[in-house]
Amino acid sequence: MFFLVYLAFWSSNLLKLADGGWFPLFIGGLILTLMLTWRDGRSLLHHKTRNESMDLASFLSALFLAPPIRVEGTAVFLTSEDGIVSNAMLHNLKHNKVFHAQNLFVTVRNHEVPWIATDKHIELLDLGHNCWQVMVHYGFMDDPDVPIALSLLRGQVGDINAMNTSYFLSRDSIVPTVGGGISQWREKLFAQMYLNASAAADVLNLPSNSVVEMGSKIEI
Repeated sequence: MFFLVYLAFWSSNLLKLADGGWFPLFIGGLILTLMLTWRDGRSLLHHKTRNESMDLASFLSALFLAPPIRVEGTAVFLTSEDGIVSNAMLHNLKHNKVFHAQNLFVTVRNHEVPWIATDKHIELLDLGHNCWQVMVHYGFMDDPDVPIALSLLRGQVGDINAMNTSYFLSRDSIVPTVGGGISQWREKLFAQMYLNASAAADVLNLPSNSVVEMGSKIEI
């Protein structure tokens, strides 16, 4: 019964399409296309990153068989997925050929709850050799601030001195390919949206004078 009533209203509104009713439908369709492209592109990027990345614990075990030079300070490597090797760390080892005295591999998780209590923000996993996997949890009403969150770890991972801490991020460049998970025009649209998205350093409130960005290309 209700379906018939709504069908009658909907059918009567179809008469307005030719008189300008098409415009809000066009705008709505455009916004929907952007939202679905962002969702599908992020999903494709997630699977690509997960499938092609190395396991962090295994990589560290192999790395310390012939350890690189250790330098003073703390390195914070931001990764979108926990338990994998970030491109920023690989580039740092390749070009600088050093490893910091303390290394934190940080992944930020946003949850569908308004707030998360301060004592629930941090999960810590000791990987050995002064390396830790850190999960930082935020609700959608929380203001992400990674330096403040990491300050809660003092006493567990040693002293984190803001003046002696560097934040390493991967600045990914999306390369559309033929035969990917979505149509190529949507891949190109996602690549442009990803390029224009807010920088992770700004979103996570990282100090600009301590951020090191390493570029990499990801084909989707």
